[in-house]
Amino acid sequence: MSDISLRRRIEELLDHADVVINGERPWDIRVNNRNLYRRILAQGSLGFGEAYVDGWWETDSLDQLTARLLKAKLDEKFRSFVVLMAALKAKLLNCQSAKRAYQVGERHYNIDNDLYRSMLDERMIYSCGYWRHAETLDEAQRHKLLLTARKLHLEKGQRVLDIGCGWGGTARFMAEEFGVEVVGITISTAQAELARENCRGLPVEIRVQDYRELRWIFDRVVSIGMFEHVGYKNYRTYFHKVAELLKDDGLFLLHTIGGNTPTERTDPWIDKYIFPNGMIPSAQQVCSGFEGDFVLEDWHNFGLDYDKTLMAWYENFQCAWPQLKDNYDERFRRMWEYYLLSCAGAFRSRSNQLWQIVLSKQGLPDGYHCPR
Repeated sequence: MSDISLRRRIEELLDHADVVINGERPWDIRVNNRNLYRRILAQGSLGFGEAYVDGWWETDSLDQLTARLLKAKLDEKFRSFVVLMAALKAKLLNCQSAKRAYQVGERHYNIDNDLYRSMLDERMIYSCGYWRHAETLDEAQRHKLLLTARKLHLEKGQRVLDIGCGWGGTARFMAEEFGVEVVGITISTAQAELARENCRGLPVEIRVQDYRELRWIFDRVVSIGMFEHVGYKNYRTYFHKVAELLKDDGLFLLHTIGGNTPTERTDPWIDKYIFPNGMIPSAQQVCSGFEGDFVLEDWHNFGLDYDKTLMAWYENFQCAWPQLKDNYDERFRRMWEYYLLSCAGAFRSRSNQLWQIVLSKQGLPDGYHCPR
């Protein structure tokens, strides 16, 4: 096809999202390289994202653009060989096996802690905040932690497992505010080092360990922003392991991004550059995973709060860039910008959700009373 024909094809698709090439609105696309059209049609979302990082196109509002593209379901129209290969890989391999589990820690979470420290809130919570009564990112994350603790019905002296503890912010909060003992596990050595420092002097133990290796018993289990790394082939194993680690009268809170339909793979660009081997579960996949091991007590969706959280992270990243740029090049800046703003658009379009799910092993005899 000629360049003109390729451009017309892309323009026809973008018209469904009310996006114009070289238009004047914030979400319109400005093309800097005429090879962009061929790249998008050949490589789909991977080529689209890589072309942005390469400077082949610009937009004044990447978050608005992404929200429009996803609302129009244009991601479903750009199927490519890359997508087919990703689907085949997911079918043939267990991309989140115990041997592969540490890859995301090495490639994403072991990035210099200064980047995350400058982008996140004061507790370095790398997950969705709860903005119902919050005005700032610090408040939103504190409210999320309070909500989580109350949903778990935490009591002084309980033993809590934090699966995917990050830099220790949740563990520290629960130990300080509720007097519980916490064991936190992460697959990132950089996270573990800082988490131990942050939790020094508290009844908190931080381990670099895969969830499948655990052997203790806990009163409560919490997992915030980790389930996206488990993978559909391991959902049953994951829930069965949590049930094995939880007391019969215990509670488990799962905090995870969710999708609207079952999937066996993630977006190719996100997989390559941000979260290798990641996967967003659907409600059907989550329920199929825990059936037989747990009773559903509560399911809470506050996905739009992740849009606000990501935009707050982006603003912090932009403000910190003058100090960060000595350690990162311009391509990294554009990659990180694309990551944060495209994800914000995904939540704004309601393509992605954020769920807090409370589970018990046998059903609470007096019922479950849930705060909001």
